Amino acid sequence: MLNTIEMWERLAYYNLRVMAPVYIMQADTGGTLQLGATQKGTIYAWWAIFQSLLPIVTGGFADRYGYKKVLGFSIFTMMIGYICIALLRKVPPAGADEATIKAIADYNYWALFGSIMLFATGTAFFKPSIQGSLAATMTKETSSVGWGIFYWVVNIGAFIGHFLPGILLGQSPDPESWRNLFLCSAAFTSLNLVMLFTIKDQPSGADKNESIGTVLKRTFVNILEPRLVAWLVIMSGFWLMMYQLWDLQPNFIKDWIDTSPAVEHLRGILPETMFKQWTEESPRGLQVRQEILLAVNSMCIIIGVVGMSWLTRHMRSLTAMLWGTGFAIAGILVAGLTMNVWYLVLGIVCFSLGEMTTGPKKSEYLAQIAPPGKKGLYLGYVNVPVGVGVFVGSKIAGYIYGTYGEKATLALRYIKENGLAPVTPPAPEVLSKYGTELEAQLQIARPDALKTLMDIKGIDAVQATQLLWDTYSPQYYVWLPFAAVGVVSALGLAVFGQMAKRWKDMDA
Repeated sequence: MLNTIEMWERLAYYNLRVMAPVYIMQADTGGTLQLGATQKGTIYAWWAIFQSLLPIVTGGFADRYGYKKVLGFSIFTMMIGYICIALLRKVPPAGADEATIKAIADYNYWALFGSIMLFATGTAFFKPSIQGSLAATMTKETSSVGWGIFYWVVNIGAFIGHFLPGILLGQSPDPESWRNLFLCSAAFTSLNLVMLFTIKDQPSGADKNESIGTVLKRTFVNILEPRLVAWLVIMSGFWLMMYQLWDLQPNFIKDWIDTSPAVEHLRGILPETMFKQWTEESPRGLQVRQEILLAVNSMCIIIGVVGMSWLTRHMRSLTAMLWGTGFAIAGILVAGLTMNVWYLVLGIVCFSLGEMTTGPKKSEYLAQIAPPGKKGLYLGYVNVPVGVGVFVGSKIAGYIYGTYGEKATLALRYIKENGLAPVTPPAPEVLSKYGTELEAQLQIARPDALKTLMDIKGIDAVQATQLLWDTYSPQYYVWLPFAAVGVVSALGLAVFGQMAKRWKDMDA
């Protein structure tokens, strides 16, 4: 029942997460907010802080006040967050002036920011309470396969969540269809309020008479243990690299990957209705939806994670995580340094091998080294590397992609650098009209940039994409920095693994 609750939560979550990068900033997709990469990076950075660092505190509260009570609070909070994401958006009226459009854009940014922070707070209470409950049901002998089954169920929800947008958004998404997509996540989350009646609370072993101050003190005293801090820092680098598959790759695929060969392959094997749900129109013609390609990640884990957990059940958790980091580095390079859809899929498979090796082991490791009565607390710590990694990674990705990776921005840059349009120092009123100084200098908005380049050069969208790829090599600027962080993390984990052999309480 606990795993089923986790499955519904992940289904709702990935229905949002896989489309959020597109909804926030994609310039060539209907109904999106069309915010900038920096704004997206800021939202994702704070999303990580709320969702992954708050569990440092909420894990102790789950131990103290009971896993089931905290689960109920978290599920309700997440549901309200989804509803706010869906309903608080405003759409400019037809014929609105520039000042009104900009004011509504600013409102939408802050409305989305606040809604996601509310949702992320609910997730922060959910993670340690569900994982603490699960840890309380496992023994040392069953933990490897047990966490593997948990991770398997997570990815069943994630896999299904990747296919819902194609059904709900259709070929030409508009603001109403985006609203329905997020309301669908709220509906799936509400099912877990019913599921709570099917489970019994698991005893945590913690003192139920502790004050809030004592819980907080215990939380921060434990996390300051130097060896634990070192492991958390090392794993932060891994998750910094890892999360870019979900947070940056959707934009990269829509901007750069040519999925037309896969379109023709799918046309011959899928029923017509499913084919339409898996593909979408774009300036480059019919393309496979990015979320369908990323679903390969969840599919691989569904197929392989329990078997991988069984194979590594006698392997040290630290050693397994090191192997997983190596697979992930290979995956991010193979998937990132190409425009070819088949190499992208191969990279996602490599990446998935890394995730299915490392993901369950990180939870197993902290559950094994947690002192009695502190499993929820320590499994709250498991989200610290995710939070730190995603916060820093989102800030880096926002700058790198907004400057060196986004196709619309590079189209503006090409127009300016090659003298294809007049460049004028923007007056304050002109600057306030556009999102960036480059747009204001050319007086060309980001959503119009690629079309403008195509018209000036007399080329189509495929040729324009290839021109920008050949001129600016966005793949190297975007993905090599994240791969380098992964290499540093792998080296740190190798050193930590050797040193942990001297520490009986940390060697697992």
